[in-house]
Amino acid sequence: MAVSVQPSTSVQKYLADSPKKILIGGEWVDANSGKVMDVTNPATNEVLTQVARADETDADRVVQAAASAFENPEWRWMSASERGHLLYKMAELVAERAADIAEAETLNVGKPIFQSEDDVETVVDCFRYYAGATRLLEGATPAVPTDFFSYTLHEPIGVCVGIVPWNFPFQITAWKVAPALAAGNTVILKPASRTPLSALMLGQIGLDAGLPPGVLNVITGPGAVVGEALASHPLVGKISLTGETSTGTKIMKIAADGIKRISLELGGKSPSVVFADADLDQAVTASLTAIYFNAGQMCAARSRILVQEEIHDQFVSEMAARAHKLRLGNPLDREVHMGPMISQSHVETVRRYVEIGVSEGATLVAGGGQPDDPSLGSGNFYLPTIFDNVRNDMCIAREEIFGPVAAIIPFKTEEEGIRLANETSYGLAATIWTSNVKRAHRVARQIRAGGVWVNTNMTLFNETPFGGYKTSGMGRELGIESLMSYTEAKHVGVFLGETVRGFKI
Repeated sequence: MAVSVQPSTSVQKYLADSPKKILIGGEWVDANSGKVMDVTNPATNEVLTQVARADETDADRVVQAAASAFENPEWRWMSASERGHLLYKMAELVAERAADIAEAETLNVGKPIFQSEDDVETVVDCFRYYAGATRLLEGATPAVPTDFFSYTLHEPIGVCVGIVPWNFPFQITAWKVAPALAAGNTVILKPASRTPLSALMLGQIGLDAGLPPGVLNVITGPGAVVGEALASHPLVGKISLTGETSTGTKIMKIAADGIKRISLELGGKSPSVVFADADLDQAVTASLTAIYFNAGQMCAARSRILVQEEIHDQFVSEMAARAHKLRLGNPLDREVHMGPMISQSHVETVRRYVEIGVSEGATLVAGGGQPDDPSLGSGNFYLPTIFDNVRNDMCIAREEIFGPVAAIIPFKTEEEGIRLANETSYGLAATIWTSNVKRAHRVARQIRAGGVWVNTNMTLFNETPFGGYKTSGMGRELGIESLMSYTEAKHVGVFLGETVRGFKI
């Protein structure tokens, strides 16, 4: 008997009545082709609902609407405080609808319900944060010669496209929409084809909050068609993508033709560096969460765990024992630690990597296959997996698996631990485990990553920037850094002298 994943009455109604449409210019409209695509539940692979399957012509329609909305004085010259009020209203509406949004997210993504609830809570705070940040777009008055008065302005870019991945769709949607709106831009939201539900919900929230028509638009459809059409459109000013590094490379090439502004948050092969003086119990607990949260489908998952030799055997034994105790199952069950992966094809990808790891000589100490429980057979479940005796040159240590597979790599000295941590083409995140405060700060400075955490699992705050070094991307999400990335800096120089400078003719 397959696992039973029954939506609540309100979410069932939403799935039945949800518009198989796209949001363009303040109106829910059909795709030009009239085509739709299925949205499935990864815990059962059953169809949840259908959404519009847009194409290039729809992409042009939505850009035209967003460009027109940007020039609308009602939005273009709206005061910062008024924009903040609208964002705050959106936060309140998200809070009011939190239960339904979280449930829809779990049904669509497969992550356990407590994780979806946490995501929604952070989204509420994200909109509240940027509601206040609208008033922080301040310029400066540089110290120029006294016959000039100069000042700077931070102005919106224009039409901004947010391309969102399937692993944290609602949370990352907010990371792009909130700062872009706070800066005065208009936004086109392109959710991942597999997980469009929460983005569509946010589109309705924008309408209900009172955003002028066309300020927030949502378009669903294949990324290779719609995403590329949006990225190449001449009226688009900025593209913000969270996704695979290969996709980021493609978007960079497309954006180059129009010299578009881009922000890219891409892949990772992030390390945890566990020193012998670490609190072993906490390091194991957090390491489990850092790789198995959302079934390992995180760009910042700590998939490489570097453990100092003195505690290596004990760490591996304890982590394997706890991994065996993690509960897989119905993601709406609050006792479940791990839900399914996003698709059966992704399960096959993880399976291939596990086979490669075994063939490379790594030691499989936990997992390595799908669960035996027949009730999980129709879903995309995969066991928490641990490899020991991994070398940094192995495929499973170099390539992003994006699944519940941990690679444990022993090291001897602090210098070796730092070298191994940095020996990757990625640079998104890292964790350091040590009781030596000097070592913590010393190592944090030497690790090449956009975010480093000490003695804790990764915790993101809306006030702090998040992004990567190297092939993990460019630009930053969250914080004031993200807000400023949605603006253009303008200098205005006013001549105060009597005689203008120029040719004497």
